[in-house]
Amino acid sequence: MAVQGKKIAVYVIVVFVLYVIITDPEKASDYVLIGFEGISTAAQAIGDFMTWIANGGE
Repeated sequence: MAVQGKKIAVYVIVVFVLYVIITDPEKASDYVLIGFEGISTAAQAIGDFMTWIANGGE
C-alpha cells in the first residue's frame, strides 16, 4: 500500500513539473537555477566543514 502511494506521489510531482515547464518556461528555468545554487551552496558548506575537520577543528 505504501509503495502505491509513493508511485502516485512521484507521478503527481512529474506531472506538476511538466505543467510548470510547458506553461512558464522562464519560471521553470529560475527554479532550476535556484536548485543548482542550493546544491552548490550545500557542497561548499560540506567542503568547508571537511577542511575544518582536516585542520584539526581549529
